[in-house]
Amino acid sequence: MDVGKTPHPGRGANFKHPKFGPVWATSGLGDERIDIIGTDPAKNKQHAWKVVQTLKGQSGGSLFIKTHPKSTNLWVDTALNPDPKISQSVAVFDIRDLSKPPQIIDIAACAKIADDGAKRVVQPEYNQKGDEVWFSVWSAKNKQSAIVVVDDKTRTCKTVLNDKRLITPTGKFNVWNTQHDVY
Repeated sequence: MDVGKTPHPGRGANFKHPKFGPVWATSGLGDERIDIIGTDPAKNKQHAWKVVQTLKGQSGGSLFIKTHPKSTNLWVDTALNPDPKISQSVAVFDIRDLSKPPQIIDIAACAKIADDGAKRVVQPEYNQKGDEVWFSVWSAKNKQSAIVVVDDKTRTCKTVLNDKRLITPTGKFNVWNTQHDVY
């Protein structure tokens, strides 16, 4: 199926769409498209395995998209975008009304990293309860990086894990969520 230019084959995000029922969403490296695909052939046969809606994200360069069953937010990174303003922020969509434009949150600013590293924001990852989203603020191995914890409900920065031992932090998967297919 056509899902835009260079989609990222990551896990994507599963949620219940207000109009199309159970869906899976994926973002892309090559363009700003976020494609939502129907996934319920039993109850929504007419929408199953088809792109039912396309959202416009910030730009290309997205690696990860995430939500949680207890959340109404859909978080989309753009870590590989060449524009620092875009690669250092994320787009957040309201699943209850996907016709609204996303809120853009400057996650790198929350990290308060003083040096000149890339500060690319990558991989939203929920905690088990679904009330926090953890982001890696990723810089080169000789530059400062961090992990920023965001309150999912308020979409505000809650805490920053900032330690010289955090070197290009990625792969911070929540083991509980991964084992139980919570994504």
